Amino acid sequence: MSRALIGMITGMALAFAGYFGGFGAFLLVAALGGIGFTVGAWLDGGGRTDDLREMFRERSRG
Repeated sequence: MSRALIGMITGMALAFAGYFGGFGAFLLVAALGGIGFTVGAWLDGGGRTDDLREMFRERSRG
C-alpha cells in the first residue's frame, strides 16, 4: 500500500472524527494514529515485542 493512499485514508478518518465527534474526537484519533504509526514503523524496522516488555520492566524497577 502506498504512502499516499495511507495518508488519504488517515485524512478521511480524521475528517470523519472531527465532523461527527468534534475536536476532542479529532485529537484522540490523531494521537492513536500516531502511536499506531510509531509502533508499526518500529516493528517494520526489526523491533521485537520482547524488547518492549524488557523496556517496561526496567522502568517499573527503577
